[in-house]
Amino acid sequence: MSTPSPIRLHKELSRIWDTAPGLGRLSAVNHTVLGKRFIITAFVFFTIGGLLAMLIRAQLATSKNAFVGPDIYNQIFTMHGTIMMFLFAIPMFEGFAIYLLPKMLGARDMAFPRMAAYGYWCYLFGGSILIAALILGVAPDGGWFMYTPLNSKPYSPGINADIWLLGITFVEISALSAAIEIIVSILKLRAPGMTLNHMPIMAWYLLITAFMMLFGFPPLILASALLELERAFGLPFFDPTRGGDSLLWQHLFWLFGHPEVYIIFLPAAGAISMMVPTFARHELIGYRTVVLAIIAVAFLSFGLWVHHMFTVGIPHLALTFFSAASGLVAIPTAVQIFAWIATIANGRPKLDVPMLYLFGFFVIFIIGGLTGVMVAMVPFNLQAHDTHFVVAHLHYVLVGGFVFPMLAAAYYWLPHFTGKRSDHVLSRPAFWLIFVGFNLTFFLMHLTGLLGMPRRVSTYPLEAKWDWLNLLSSFGSFIMTIGFALFVIDVFLQVRFGTRFRRDPWSAKTLEWATPTPATSYAFASLPEISDRADRLEPAALGPKLAGGEGYLGFTRNNWMETLGVDMMTARPTEVIVLPRPTFLPFWTGLATGAFVLCLLFKLYWLSLVPFAITIGLWFVWTLTTGSRTDSAPLDIGHRQSAPPHWQVERPPSWWAMLFAIGGDAVMVTSLIFGSLFLIVVAPQWPPQTYVTVSPLLLSAMVAGAIIAALSGRFAVKQLLSGTPPLAGLSVAGVGYLVALTAATIAILNMGTLTAHAQAAMLFALLAMAALHAAIGLLLIAYGFLRHFSGKLSALRSMDLRIGKLWHDASALVVLACVVAALVLQFDLSSARLR
Repeated sequence: MSTPSPIRLHKELSRIWDTAPGLGRLSAVNHTVLGKRFIITAFVFFTIGGLLAMLIRAQLATSKNAFVGPDIYNQIFTMHGTIMMFLFAIPMFEGFAIYLLPKMLGARDMAFPRMAAYGYWCYLFGGSILIAALILGVAPDGGWFMYTPLNSKPYSPGINADIWLLGITFVEISALSAAIEIIVSILKLRAPGMTLNHMPIMAWYLLITAFMMLFGFPPLILASALLELERAFGLPFFDPTRGGDSLLWQHLFWLFGHPEVYIIFLPAAGAISMMVPTFARHELIGYRTVVLAIIAVAFLSFGLWVHHMFTVGIPHLALTFFSAASGLVAIPTAVQIFAWIATIANGRPKLDVPMLYLFGFFVIFIIGGLTGVMVAMVPFNLQAHDTHFVVAHLHYVLVGGFVFPMLAAAYYWLPHFTGKRSDHVLSRPAFWLIFVGFNLTFFLMHLTGLLGMPRRVSTYPLEAKWDWLNLLSSFGSFIMTIGFALFVIDVFLQVRFGTRFRRDPWSAKTLEWATPTPATSYAFASLPEISDRADRLEPAALGPKLAGGEGYLGFTRNNWMETLGVDMMTARPTEVIVLPRPTFLPFWTGLATGAFVLCLLFKLYWLSLVPFAITIGLWFVWTLTTGSRTDSAPLDIGHRQSAPPHWQVERPPSWWAMLFAIGGDAVMVTSLIFGSLFLIVVAPQWPPQTYVTVSPLLLSAMVAGAIIAALSGRFAVKQLLSGTPPLAGLSVAGVGYLVALTAATIAILNMGTLTAHAQAAMLFALLAMAALHAAIGLLLIAYGFLRHFSGKLSALRSMDLRIGKLWHDASALVVLACVVAALVLQFDLSSARLR
């Protein structure tokens, strides 16, 4: 196809890709718009969390302070931690990833724009529920970690804990959808020629972080669901008087919680690895070594969760293992730090404002790392546990490891957002106020902790003689707040009065600076071909060529929003990915999901079926505009090459998304089975006096139905590929799922009381998990019928059934695993218990 003039190409792409003004903004699915929304919303939540921190410091400034009562204080410190962890840090990273990744990778958008939009609305509505609860005085008040039994019904009878459990789970939909989208986008939506070895280092950081989110969040989602079931219906998963164990919550929570620290740190470290070479004027030293270090950090982070549980009575051998692992993770972290230092030492560094914040990061994060090694040692941990020393360590790691790099990143990439540069009149004073205020606030907490001041207390006695240290800490927090206020003013001045520029104000070497600034909705008028590492480019020279249409897809076609998909390993173009147009569906689906959560929150369980059904129905509506009713010849992509549309290739992005979603689901199922075995081996009041059992016939029917569904799903694909309508295979698969679902339902209804002992409760959870997978499989069968009767299936267009086949196979394995675990729960294994 012929390439239009640059101006005409820009107008045509803008017409196709731009979001409508006014209420049309609610239909936005574009990564540039959504990335900015995530970032701005996360910063608003950060401001709220910061104000809560000021209230905490005001309360602790002096002994016997009556500024706020203990009940309000508990809500304040719980919401401070919850906001900073769940509503600021992770969504801020998501926003940067969504905004920057396509521009760094040489793509026009993320793989699933509507899913990103839906994730944003879930994040906004879920966070709003939590903030509304704070305003109404019913915010969570049992700590951001929600330990049981404190947050179980007998000790937290109000709605406070339910708001955390349901609100945070609602927000986590955003995190999981973002994780899958980031993984697929990095692996499939790169510029032609950009192999894994050629990716910008930031892409490696975000890829590993997304995998950590995918495998780290399911245990917390499971734990939240189990605790909500206990609170709502009395199922005693965590009640030690009825066969449960409160430590099960801690295990499931910290299986998420410790990787969460590195989920927060690694994206910031990726930003550092992008900025240091730019300001050192030298490419990153040890690129491959840094990649290996990132992978090592991710791997080790999942083996450290007991690091937070050294005082709960863990066997000594386990303490030794987890203590060693906690110290070992410092090695790959140090590798990254030494790589940055070596890059600076070998270059010609210029001390611009972003580098100022990076030097602040080095000081603060290294102190946090050293105190981390201290608390990793069991003898010291036993002394410092639950003191202000741990609070200080946590903030040195998270503020030093995330906030300071993000402030540097804000100054570094803000010109990309705005198309304007600043003279940074307030930048340096803001840095020094934040840096000095932070260290004054939190360094002294090490001392109060060593003097014995416990965390999570609203007051302390005068005789403890902690007043002067706490007063200085509170004074430092106000200095830090003034610094953040100056930062906000400085950003506003840059946005409003900054000097315009064209491209690459920092003389960087990465691809995002080859786009116009401020960025257009389509990012690249044509897509580049990369033959070297993506931190060795010349954006100022490359940008005009791409704007002139000299790259791939330098034209428009059928009003489609197009980008390229590539082979994961070779980066050879494999498909033309046609992305969905702006739509209100993610907004309405987010609203329906929010209504479902609110119904659960107010115990309107039967009414919740209405928004739940609407949500499912809207997801089906999403699919009506995807795919094609006709087979297509390979499409021209420029440079005398062609590629088929993505719905005609064997493994399009959606196939990979399902595969990775199944991986996250496997972690959740494994966590549930782990919980069952944990209670059998460790929990008090076990074995039960009377075992609740399920008919072997029903369990066999569940397994048989799931296996039939899997085999029939495979047969349906074979039918389609041979040119035969897949109705027979889909029908038999649907019957198989109905058999499995019916058998599971009958088994649950015949179990009797589920509240007497955790054995019955966990048996119910396993059967419900199997039934859930069968129900989802049934929906996918219905989707297969929908696609067939709408003419979207053919031998070439078999993508939808092959995606379903992945789930059917996985579902059969899950049902089998749940049934085996259910059988184990029905036998007396008291001889295997730890004594």
